[in-house]
Formats: sequence, C-alpha cells, structure tokens
Amino acid sequence: MRKSSALIHPVILCGGAGTRLWPASRECMPKQFARLVDLEQSTFQATMRRVAEPGLFARPTVIAAAESRFIVAEQLAQIGLPADIVLEPQGRDSAAAVAVAALHGARTDPEAIVLILAADHVIGDAEAFRRAVATAAAAARTGSIMTLGIEPTRPAADYGYIRRGAALSDDGGSRGPCAVERFVEKPDRAGAERLIAEGALWNSGYFLFRADTMLAELETFAPDVLAGARAALEAATTDLDFVRLDAAAFETIPKISIDYAVMERTGCAGVLPVSFAWSDVGTWDAVWSVLERDGDGNALRGRVEVIGTRNSLVHSEVEGLTTVVGLEDVVVVTTPDAVLVASKAQSGRVKELVGRLRAKAHPEADTHRRMYRPWGWYQRIDIGERFQVKRIMVTPGGRLSLQKHFHRAEHWVVVKGTAEVTLNERVALVHENEAIYLPIGSMHRLTNPGKIPLELIEVQVGSYTGEDDIIRVEDIYGR
Repeated sequence: MRKSSALIHPVILCGGAGTRLWPASRECMPKQFARLVDLEQSTFQATMRRVAEPGLFARPTVIAAAESRFIVAEQLAQIGLPADIVLEPQGRDSAAAVAVAALHGARTDPEAIVLILAADHVIGDAEAFRRAVATAAAAARTGSIMTLGIEPTRPAADYGYIRRGAALSDDGGSRGPCAVERFVEKPDRAGAERLIAEGALWNSGYFLFRADTMLAELETFAPDVLAGARAALEAATTDLDFVRLDAAAFETIPKISIDYAVMERTGCAGVLPVSFAWSDVGTWDAVWSVLERDGDGNALRGRVEVIGTRNSLVHSEVEGLTTVVGLEDVVVVTTPDAVLVASKAQSGRVKELVGRLRAKAHPEADTHRRMYRPWGWYQRIDIGERFQVKRIMVTPGGRLSLQKHFHRAEHWVVVKGTAEVTLNERVALVHENEAIYLPIGSMHRLTNPGKIPLELIEVQVGSYTGEDDIIRVEDIYGR
C-alpha cells in the first residue's frame, strides 16, 4: 500500500453539454451521465470505477457544473463511490478547471500527483489504463507534465495530435515517456494520414502533473487563470456535500483551454504512448464504432427492427417501435420528444442543428420530457391550454420544497408508495389509489417517508403552468 502522499489524485471533469449526441444528450442531462454506450452505467460512472483502486489512487475530486450537482451525487451513490464535488458556477473551459484541481491537490501536498481526466471517454481496458497512469506518474514526479498519447487506429480528423520528441529516460525507448515536440490542431484527413505515418499520437486530453509544477507553469503562462481560480477556491462555500466556487471570482477567469494556456507553451510537456482502445464518443458515428454490431454492421439499441440496413446505428429510448428499411451508414435516434435521422458522415453537424433549434426557441434543444431533480424526477405526459399532466417519482426520503403557485391548482394521485403531503397547516398520508387537491395559492410540500420509490400523477389546471410559477419558502437542497 502506498503512503497517502504518494497516491495519484484523480480529478474528473464533468463539464460540457454533449450537444453532438442530441437528442439523447442535452444540457439538462449531458452525455457523460447518460447510458449511451453501456446499458448498466454512464461513462461518468465507468470513469469513477477506473480510478477506484485504493493502492494507486486517492479519493477522487469531481469538478462539475452547478446544475449537474445532484445528478453527480446520485450517480456516485448508485455505484457506492465517494468523491469531493467541486461546482463551477459557469463554464470557463479546461484551464480554469485544471487550475482549481492543482490548487485543490496542493492543499494537502504541494507535490501531489494530479490526474486530469474527462468523464465522457470510453476505454476498453481499465487495467491497461491504470498501468499507463502509474508509468506516466513516475515521469510526472520528476517535473514533467505528462499526457497520454493514444496510438491512432484511423486517420481521424476530429482529434488533435501529438508529435513525439526525445525519450525522457535512457531506458524508456519508443514505448516509454517522451518529450512533446509539438501539439497539432485537428487536421484534415490527408494531414491526419501524414501525421500517423510520422508516428504522431492522438491527444487524449489526460494530464498528470505535480501540483506545484502545474501551478508554476500557470503562473508563468496564464497568471490571470491562476489568480481567478485561487480567489474562487479561497472564497468557496460549502453547500450540503458540495464545494461551490465563488461566482464573482470565477467569472474573471479567461475562457481558455489548458492546451492553449499551458501545454502548447511549456517546456515540461511529456507524452506516454498507449495502445488501449479509447474513444471520446463525441459524435453518433463514434458511438456506433464502440458498440457491438451485428453481421450487417448495425448497432441496435432499444425496441428496433431493421431490414436491408447496413453499418448503421439505431438507438431508441421510447416504448414505441423504431423501424428502418433499406438504408446504409445512417444514425436514427428516437426519444420521447424528438427524432434524429442523419448520415454517419455528417453526424458531427448535430451540434450545428442544436444551435439552430436554440435560435428558434425549441425547448427540445436543451430539455428532456423527463427532468431530474435532487429528490427524483418528473416527466411531462401531456400539456395543453390551461392544463398539464406530469408523472412524478420521489426517491425514498426525498422531499420537495415547501412551495406555492399563483396561477395553478394541482391534483395529486398516488399510484405507487405512500406520500406525506403538507397542505397549509395540515400533514396527511396519501396512499396508493388515493388523491389530494392543492388549491391555487396553498402552501404545500411532498415527501416520500417510505422505503420504496413514490410515484404519482400530477394534474395542473390554471392560467399558467410554467416551471417558474414556483415560490419556494423552504428547500433542503438549497435551491
């Protein structure tokens, strides 16, 4: 067992909306929390499990958007793994997150080895990943800022590349840690082919460094980033189990990636070549490439049937049947409120599509019908003039805020479990197949006191049924 000071401190970055994987991934439930590749776990949960090796890794830190905090906490609880959760008040790109990670690691040990990794990557061999991290950490302890360089398997134009320089040690050879000669931006296909022929590696975006080394390089090349991160962390507040970075200080940090801020300028950059299967699953085409496929090259998820279709991805999240006939190299994604049909070759343009949906104020651009909350979730069933119907699930022990509405009344019908309902001064238990009426303006709260999930149907009736018609008087989740 290593001493705690020698352990690697993993920091998982959970930012990003994953809009290229719309409609399954949206701002309210980004791809790192969705089960797009593995039906049993999200890529965030898989990432957490890869660094759950007590003899190698210290307690992880998760840096996430404030809006995702309860999703992070719930998914950690599902797999039984603890972590420190640091909340960004807004996205400021990766340099800000890396600066916070280095400062956070230096609090316990200035020479702490910090590992930066993304929450949305797929790795085929967890043991090979851990061995590579241990090897790269040894080079990081001598003062190098290491990255993992993936041996390319195709001339990808959607990845950055790394040109290798001289070996960092006499016994490393071509497979050991090397200096970085140059980082190369995403090339066209011909450029990618040339880079691969010259021995260049894919830039994975994983970094290992001693905290004091990264802080020194940030001070040299991006002092504004470091100063803002330091101020945001020093003025951070604790909210439930979360550390909230100070919003005013964090807002002053320049929006820049760690690649531009430090890695392309430092003289300390090193790279370790690795050959395990890896993907950032950034597009539907990439999702197709990592899924199991049938004899016709099709990756089929959910309730789907295809005829005369080849090399395609058909992904369904609905109860209804999705069918495809006579197509090749396409992506078909069906969700309860949106359908995507695209060629695999053009699947990277989905982000452009989402931008157009936002410009036209389509709510489906960012929100799902099922919206997750710290107490559970709700899902819209129907909506019309002066009414809305929702299905609500409250986890055991979950409690909605004490609230009232100015424009609508609500009817709650319990279909599973038992609800504890506060209505003005009265508290009542409502059982399965029982209902309760909440008049306009009444103070009310819903709690699940039981040991099984509580499910109910909510019928709203009134002149306005928007989510902003909520006056919260008390909320245990600090919203």
